[in-house]
Amino acid sequence: MEEKSAFETFELNLPPAILGFLKETSTWTYFLSILGFIGIGLMILGGLFFSLMMNMMPGGNPYAGLGVDMSYFGLIYVVIALFYFFPVLYLFNFSRKMKGALRSNNNDELTAAFSNLKSHYKFVGIFTIVIMSLYVLILVFAMIAGTL
Repeated sequence: MEEKSAFETFELNLPPAILGFLKETSTWTYFLSILGFIGIGLMILGGLFFSLMMNMMPGGNPYAGLGVDMSYFGLIYVVIALFYFFPVLYLFNFSRKMKGALRSNNNDELTAAFSNLKSHYKFVGIFTIVIMSLYVLILVFAMIAGTL
């Protein structure tokens, strides 16, 4: 009979204080992810409402002479909501899987929970780098345009 290694037989064996911290963290991340989903829904509804209503209002497009349609501004909100969806989903999956791991003492669920948390922070970090890079580019182009 083949004997299992210590890693194969490892059970979720964390001190009670850490288990309490993880349980509280999963509760708060669940709450924040639900608020995030509600915010995404409101952003999508607001963006669609803005796109439709600005085109129906007489004189509602002050940029018509420039050839800019106001509905594009509402679609920007929808695109931002779609980008916001993924980190909120990762946070929701973290909280759900963490609660399951703590309930059933399951290492696979604990690993999946932390994988989702890693993905959440990775997405937020990369998104932050992209936005900050855009700010730097805008600043550089504004300084160049200011000297012309």
